[in-house]
Amino acid sequence: MRSLRCNPFLLCLLCLVFARPVAAQKDKPEPLTEVQIEKIREAGLDPNERVKLYTEFLAEHTDTIKGLTNRKDSPARSKRLDEELQSLSALMDELGSNLDTFSDRRADIRKALKPLAEASDHWLVTLRALAGEPGFDLARKEAIESCEDLADQAKRLLTEQTEYFNLHKDEQGQDRAEPK
Repeated sequence: MRSLRCNPFLLCLLCLVFARPVAAQKDKPEPLTEVQIEKIREAGLDPNERVKLYTEFLAEHTDTIKGLTNRKDSPARSKRLDEELQSLSALMDELGSNLDTFSDRRADIRKALKPLAEASDHWLVTLRALAGEPGFDLARKEAIESCEDLADQAKRLLTEQTEYFNLHKDEQGQDRAEPK
């Protein structure tokens, strides 16, 4: 029977193969800054405050994208737009997940949904006005799709919640439905 020995070359090769995906994951930028993450944490379980904060952060990303559109075309600009668009999409998807959770809990988030619905229409105008370029066209299309989904979700939830809380006035303003 042959004994198993560690081949140093094989061991180094395996380490490199497995370390590469981990390093690539760290390269992906976080859509929120540490300060923004802390603000979200501080909002805790207050659904209206969380939606309001996400709306502000999405507006900041959209303003950054709008500012980059006026700059001279360059590889650095394309890379930055690609990163900002990816961050915007990730943040919109994260907010969409939060909205699903708050909706499932029957949290009254109408106060935050109206500004979100209005802002998402403005974000769509900005994203659609951005001419596609090879360096960020896929990220632009994904951001437009995420924004359309978020806008539809916000408008649908606003309508559903208005109808629900008109019928259940005793539950207006709640953060979550309590069992009766």
